[in-house]
This record gives sequence, C-alpha cells and structure tokens, in this order.
Amino acid sequence: MRHTLPTLSRRTLLRAAGATAASLALPAFANWPDKPIKIVVTFPPGGSSDILARVMAEQLTRKLGQSVVVDNRPGAGGTIGGMAVAQAPADGYTFMLSNTTPIALGPFTLEKQPYDPVEAFTHVAYLGSAPLVIMANPNVPIKTVSDLEAQARKQGRLDFGSGGPGSIGHIHGELMKKTMGVNLVHVPYRGGAPMTTDLISGVIPVAIDVITAYVPFFKSGQLVPLAVTSPGRSPLMPDVPSVTEFGYRKLVLENFFGLTGPAKLPTDMVTKLNTACNEVLVMPDIKKKLVELGITAVPTSVAGFNSFVKEQVSVLGPTVKGAGIKL
Repeated sequence: MRHTLPTLSRRTLLRAAGATAASLALPAFANWPDKPIKIVVTFPPGGSSDILARVMAEQLTRKLGQSVVVDNRPGAGGTIGGMAVAQAPADGYTFMLSNTTPIALGPFTLEKQPYDPVEAFTHVAYLGSAPLVIMANPNVPIKTVSDLEAQARKQGRLDFGSGGPGSIGHIHGELMKKTMGVNLVHVPYRGGAPMTTDLISGVIPVAIDVITAYVPFFKSGQLVPLAVTSPGRSPLMPDVPSVTEFGYRKLVLENFFGLTGPAKLPTDMVTKLNTACNEVLVMPDIKKKLVELGITAVPTSVAGFNSFVKEQVSVLGPTVKGAGIKL
C-alpha cells in the first residue's frame, strides 16, 4: 500500500514560517545563560580578588540559574588573565574579576602593552574597593610608616614582599621607594598566601597587599599593620592610620574590584548582569561579608563603572610609566 504524507494547510505553513522567523529574530543571548559561566581571577587562590570572585560566583549561580565557576590565571601583572578575557568570544560566558592591577597598572609595566584596558573589554559591574595595607613582622623594629623609612635609610636596603610582579602591592612599593627616596627591594611571590607565610616567619620584614585577607593576622598579633593606603582610615581597622597622616599623600592607592567581559557584549546582557551584581551587593549577609573583608561595596550603573575605569587608567597608567616600573 502506498503511503502519502499528510497535506498541510496554507494557514499551518504560514504559522510555522512565522514561528521560525520569530525565533530567528530573537537575540542570540535570549536564553543566556544556558551553560556554565567562568570568572577569571588574575591572581592565585586565597587573595582578595579570589575571595570576592567566589562570593560573587556563589550568589550569581543562584540568581542566573547556571553554574558560575572561578578560573585562576595569575601572572605578568594580571595581564595573562586579562588577555584570556580580552580574546574570549563576546558570548557572555567568560568574565574577569577585574581590579586595579590588570586594568590600570599591569598593562603599563610591560614593554608592549598587551591590550587597551578600556577598549578591549566590556566593564559590566563595579563591585567595590579596598585599601592596601603596609604591614610588618612583629619582631622587626618597624611599627609605623615613618619607622619603615628610617629603617630603610639606616640599613641602606629594606626588602618588601608583594603578591607578585606587577601586582598592586609591588607598584605601591615602587611608589614608596620613589616618594621616600630609599632603597626598597621587591621580593615577589606567587600570590598573597605564600607571601604571608614568609612575612609571619620573618623571611621578609615588610609587605604590601590589599587589606582583604590580613585582618585575622592583625587581630592575632602575627602581623603588625603600619598604615592603610586610603585617603582616610579604614572602618575595618579604625586604629590604623592612613598614609596621609604621615604626610604621604602621593601614596594613596586603593584597589577596585569589578566584573568585566570581552568587548562588544550585547547591551541587554550587560544590563541584566549589572542588575544581578548590584542585587547581590545589597544583600545583608553579603554586605556584612564584604565589610569583614575591608571592601566598600557600591552598586553602580554600567556607565558609571566605565567612567570610573577610564579615570583610573588615565591617572594610574601615566603614574606607572613615570615611575619607570617594568616587569
């Protein structure tokens, strides 16, 4: 027996064609996200960026309904991770926990700038900022920034540790060296965790890093905070002076945190993610967590974050170049 296909009515065909056209008209990100999202952290696990990235990843996983994972890619002043994100497809599945180092410092320490920190990215959400802290081993005769300068002059050399070459701690130490006119010698580490171990054990006398991970060590007496690098004192440690109180206004430098993707991400996707991030930042338990980390969280529009990034790059980029800091 011969079988024939059922005849479709003209109305059915038109309806099907219309549905297909409508689906094709939908933006490519209409179902975004439909697979895991990656947040690249430009430093090893355990540091301030890594801690904040994991806090955000957990909350964004719940808000977006897709797994958000952290991928640590340290090195070259944050520019290895920065390059990975700048070169990623603009599909909304690769982002960077951006901060001052890979955006406004690291690219300007290399002989050939690896990317334009403004044009190579879509800066999605400002997450907050935190000061650096200049700290010392409790067994060295350095209890203030003035002591640090005096000890460096007396010895003719003073080593300082940072989380890595081109890190914000490294840059700040070089600025201290230039501002004070003393011989501060950089001792780089692969992240804040191994640096902390050596600072506590006395392998290095002083170090500089974002305040986030160090408050427990100050409370336990394992480390001594000399000063914070914000314009005023940090609410996290109100008893610790700012560098401005020692007359070092040129040493004010804070680390910002944000969420950044490749250039040319769709506007609606960026708006959706910016809104999700801002909602996370005002959650009471998250606000409390960030305060404990020394991070001042400020929900900000996409336009506001982009303006902030441009300002940071225009100020800090020339500062790094002017100081002759090279990796």
